[in-house]
Amino acid sequence: MWIPSKLTRPGRLHNAIVRPRVLDILHNATCYKLVLFRSPAGYGKTTMAAQWLADKPHVGWYSIDDSDNDPFRFLNYFLQAINKATDQSCPNAQKLAEKRQFSSIHSLFSEVFTEMAHYHQECYVMLDDYHLLSDDEIHEAMRFFIKHMPDNMTLVVTSRAAPPLGTANLRVRDLMIEIGNELLAFDTEETTRFFNQRVTDGVDDSTANSLRDYVEGWPSALQLIALQAQYQKRTLEQSAESVSHFNHAHLWDYLVEEVFDLLDNETRQFLMQCSVLEHFNDSLVTALTKRDDALSMIESLNRFGLFIYPLEGEHNWYRFHNLFGEFLAHQRLARIPQQEHDLHREASLAWLEMSNPHQALRHAKIAQDTDLLATILSKHGWSMFNQGELEMLESSINLLSSNQLYSEPKLCMLQAWLAQSQHRYNDVGALLSKADEEMAKLNVELSSKEQGEFNALRAQVAINQNEPEKALELAELALSQLDNTIYRSRIVATSVVGEVNHVLGQLSRALPMMQQTEKLARQYQVYHQALWALLQQSEILIAQGYVQAAYEVQDNAFKLIEEHQLHQLPLHEFLLRVRAQILWCWNRLDEAEECAYKGLDVLGNHSPSKHLHSYSMLARISVGRGELDKASRFIEQILHLMKQSSYHVDWTANASLSLLLYWQARGDMDSIQNWLNTSTRPERACNHFSQLQWRNIARAQINLDMMEEAQQTLEFMQEEAKKYQLITDINRNLIVESILATTLGKEEEARDKLKQALALTNQTGMIGNFLIDGAKVGHVLEKLIQRGELGDLERHRAQQLMKEISTTQRSRSVHFDEEFVEKLINHPNIPELVRTSPLTQREWQVLGLIYSGFSNEQIAQELDVAGTTIKTHIRNLYQKLNIANRKEAVHTAENLLQLMGY
Repeated sequence: MWIPSKLTRPGRLHNAIVRPRVLDILHNATCYKLVLFRSPAGYGKTTMAAQWLADKPHVGWYSIDDSDNDPFRFLNYFLQAINKATDQSCPNAQKLAEKRQFSSIHSLFSEVFTEMAHYHQECYVMLDDYHLLSDDEIHEAMRFFIKHMPDNMTLVVTSRAAPPLGTANLRVRDLMIEIGNELLAFDTEETTRFFNQRVTDGVDDSTANSLRDYVEGWPSALQLIALQAQYQKRTLEQSAESVSHFNHAHLWDYLVEEVFDLLDNETRQFLMQCSVLEHFNDSLVTALTKRDDALSMIESLNRFGLFIYPLEGEHNWYRFHNLFGEFLAHQRLARIPQQEHDLHREASLAWLEMSNPHQALRHAKIAQDTDLLATILSKHGWSMFNQGELEMLESSINLLSSNQLYSEPKLCMLQAWLAQSQHRYNDVGALLSKADEEMAKLNVELSSKEQGEFNALRAQVAINQNEPEKALELAELALSQLDNTIYRSRIVATSVVGEVNHVLGQLSRALPMMQQTEKLARQYQVYHQALWALLQQSEILIAQGYVQAAYEVQDNAFKLIEEHQLHQLPLHEFLLRVRAQILWCWNRLDEAEECAYKGLDVLGNHSPSKHLHSYSMLARISVGRGELDKASRFIEQILHLMKQSSYHVDWTANASLSLLLYWQARGDMDSIQNWLNTSTRPERACNHFSQLQWRNIARAQINLDMMEEAQQTLEFMQEEAKKYQLITDINRNLIVESILATTLGKEEEARDKLKQALALTNQTGMIGNFLIDGAKVGHVLEKLIQRGELGDLERHRAQQLMKEISTTQRSRSVHFDEEFVEKLINHPNIPELVRTSPLTQREWQVLGLIYSGFSNEQIAQELDVAGTTIKTHIRNLYQKLNIANRKEAVHTAENLLQLMGY
């Protein structure tokens, strides 16, 4: 429910003065990022901008008011203005903004820039009265927008003060045109033309110059002088005398004495009443003033030039000049304070008639009419909640008395959902308990439906707090209490039942519940819940061993995102995360890496704590490739995030796997021991994340030679995995069991475990878990192949794995990781020059990358350092190894690899 007048240009004012000296400065505005009109109130910033842009075909106009300090509202209006300026070139970004489906403003603006890549017309986007914005998030977002906006767009801003948009930097780089009050102020020639169009007797140059000097060219003050001459039938010379002592501090006194008191009582009353409204049309004014001639009154005021501007559009929308509106508000509070409550109440009711609950709430709040607030919230609260008007809702609910809040169950339910939707999980339970207590005092009896709604939310709270049994009880109770009309709570309760069964290992029950959740959510167009259900289905199918089916469910989820513009939802990152896990298991590392980076892009910088999964995957991929230096940067990020935030075991188990693989590759047993000492040990292993955590424990125990403990851990895990039919985890556990048997010298048991794992891999398709310990299982696979103990499919899989293990080992040596370099340095036949002029670890990495065919630029990108730094490393290693050029470097690396048997 957006106000159309905010997106329309002001109509051209009658007798507007054409100002060539200002227009000439703006002639080449398309070469600049920003055109800033900056001056105190009343200097005609908006008028000048409207005059300049009047003949421009591609213009989007956004008139800002103080209610726009909500980033959600601002973004929606701003994107609508952009779309108007660019022939609707950014429809996807607009949909994302309207549905609040973006993780950060930066990511939303990135979508705008992507969509605008195909729009090449010169265009202008106007932000009128930017000084009314005080929200730091909006300012930061606009700085980002200006920095990255396309060259064919020019942003136009009017503001009373210097806006925090990085204008100093733009000014230094000559990317901004600034029109200040010294340019907007009328000169003598413009003043003469101004009065000659407005005053019957005209004006001579001397008087015009005198008037201009009195008011320093202030257009609004000149307008007041002209009005004075008209109403008092005085000459301009007499008017000049009356304002000889005029100054800005006395503006309101001047307006009272020279304009306002000259109006009849009826007009004054009408103006003061209308000043309650920031924007208005005749319908709103009629409801407010009870006058049938509201439109004719507005038009007559406009003709008199009393700072009322008509706005473009079909509905006759108007607004006061900000300065005059403030003056009228001052007069209203001074002259008719007894009407203040009734005026805001009537304004609230009028906006309700126009189906604009946001404005209705604003006026009801000013009126401090909590009964009206409660009525609006009861009727429109949930629709506003669905549109993301969270801040306005919460500030309004907080004004209600206990009786008003708790006598209406719908309102305290809305209050709790506001906390839930803003991730204040700890507050939700307290709010629900408080509601129970207060409703009992008021003898409020909940209907069965209302009890169901409360229980659905309590179930969600319980699952968030890792209390699955309690969540299941509450969700099933809610479903028994809710009928089909309460679709949102039914969807939530059904989803919780599915999620609980998933957590408890009841996969055959969990899957149909999540399928039902998806069906309900699609039916009632709650698409974020449908996406959540698809993600849960995917994880359940993976656990059951149906990895290909899970992959296809993920394809459906990607289609849902495309169809309903859900790209910026954090759930999109969840989807990319589980897709990356499948790709990693299938050893499609490049694709898995791409998904992980996309996940980081979706989340942006808005939620760094949510980056843990992506960094875990990137670290795992780097370790798998032998790129330990690259992996170390991701490991640092993981450790930092885990110190900063508390995570569910699902998150920490994934992160811990990457940490353990990295420490294992580095031979860092101390870190493994420290991790094991502090690691969480779930009571059960009935789901994929508790299985992963126990598998991490087993891996740590094997590395630390705690073989008996590892044996007990794996027996427990496998017993649990078989009990709950966690096929994929059985597959993974068998590989670790084979590693344990190999370490203990039990070759026959190791072959048997690996043979079982290969059979299961025919269903799951996963080979990544074999490859992370390729050095330990490679010889066992080779013996299985040689002995002919495998069926055709298993033999083919084993041969594929042997090839991958060989490739991985070769890749690692090519990159000269620390383990390889240590073996090389200690080799008895190492060339004396290499021994006496040791290379640093970074120089070895650079040599390996040169051998792999990387250019200097590619090496810099791979190692994430500057190109000049790479040149320094190359020069140093050439000097140390007596190498003259790149060809000799490749030959030297090849000789060293051959020395090591590669």
